[in-house]
Amino acid sequence: MNAESDERGRVAEPVDRHPATGDVTEAATDEQELGSRAPDFIKARRTLHLSWQVGVFVVGLAVVGAGVVMLPLPGPGWLVIFAGMAIWATEFVWAQLVLRWTKRKVTEAAQRALDPKVRRRNIILTTVGLVIIAVLVGIYVWKYGIVMPWKIAR
Repeated sequence: MNAESDERGRVAEPVDRHPATGDVTEAATDEQELGSRAPDFIKARRTLHLSWQVGVFVVGLAVVGAGVVMLPLPGPGWLVIFAGMAIWATEFVWAQLVLRWTKRKVTEAAQRALDPKVRRRNIILTTVGLVIIAVLVGIYVWKYGIVMPWKIAR
């Protein structure tokens, strides 16, 4: 049995690798091909392409480093880290694969969060948590009262 025939011994029809306009296939919905997105004149010269990759890596590293610094400090840390990964993804296949995986996981999490059962559960848990906090704050205020920090006894 070879790859070009079916079980009955007939030769299978060749598969069209390029779907017609408007056809939606798994390959058509996938993102761009993996690999360098550098301009052709840069890819044509090995030394220039290597220096281009080094430059992209250094810029991406600076952006990711700034994002890591912003994680404990004020600022959009994760957003900046993903921006650095996107810079790396313009040149490196590993970064493209990481971004695809991340995008897929974020989409799955968003779909799970929009599920009516999950939303209902989250609303109920949030409401119960707020009621518990309100009761605890009420008990504290009832027992100790409210003392404003700017009221200084003389």
